[in-house]
Amino acid sequence: MKSNNFFYLFKEGFKGVFQHGFMSFAAVVVTLACLLVIGSCSALLYNVNEIVDRESRNAKIVVYINDTYSQAEARSVGSQINMIENVQQSTFVTREQALADFVAGQEDVYAGVDPQTIQDRFVVTLEDNSLMRQTVPLLQAITGVSEVEAPFDLAENFGTLQHILQIVSLAIVALLLVVSLLIISNTVKLAMYDRRDEIAIMKMVGATNGFIRFPFVVEGLTLGIIGAALAFFIEWGLYNTLVKWIAGMNNFNLLELVSFDELLVPMVATFGAAGIFVGLFGSFTSIRKFLDV
Repeated sequence: MKSNNFFYLFKEGFKGVFQHGFMSFAAVVVTLACLLVIGSCSALLYNVNEIVDRESRNAKIVVYINDTYSQAEARSVGSQINMIENVQQSTFVTREQALADFVAGQEDVYAGVDPQTIQDRFVVTLEDNSLMRQTVPLLQAITGVSEVEAPFDLAENFGTLQHILQIVSLAIVALLLVVSLLIISNTVKLAMYDRRDEIAIMKMVGATNGFIRFPFVVEGLTLGIIGAALAFFIEWGLYNTLVKWIAGMNNFNLLELVSFDELLVPMVATFGAAGIFVGLFGSFTSIRKFLDV
């Protein structure tokens, strides 16, 4: 294709966005609405998964140190604990700290209890709680460890919940994407049907399929990108408004949402790819039947 023809067809496609006002507006609105639904559901499911992951980290292992060890000897065990592959962090808790935590608010009841009756310990956070059963024997094998207390049931329940959430998330997003593509494709088909006479005339005067198709592809691509851009900025604004509203409700710490900055790159990539794909897919599939004149 000659460069002057290319720029002419590109200009005609871009002009078509404004010449066919109502249908262009309908295509943009449908694209925007579908992407907003997909984006909102994706953000919601991501945050639910993050909340579950954050709560699952409360399933910590307590490693008790041999009561014959001095505090210095007990602290030295921490270096061996941290060397285990799945260990993310270990926090040393002295006998005195453990007793203070245990009797907090009940000092009168436990007055006179000797801290020496309690063992020094490490509170261990794992990188992956699903590997807790494999990690505990490694902790038990460390010299100086007398007992390991691990909440296996809690960790496994959280792991099962996260697995279910991942499957549900993928299923919902896939379903919404298919429904959105069908709706958008039908909207673009209506736009093409409204212009079938224009396409037929161009065919009868000898225009090639490529010559006819290119402006429509440019137009569909432009509409897809406009719809995706508008959906992204609206999603951004709504999400930040929701984050600020929840942050102002101190009683709902459990519902703390991640910053939109964490979602920025995936959202841009998803909305951009969806807008381009929708524009190209809708244009190519919809105009094909009208070229057979």
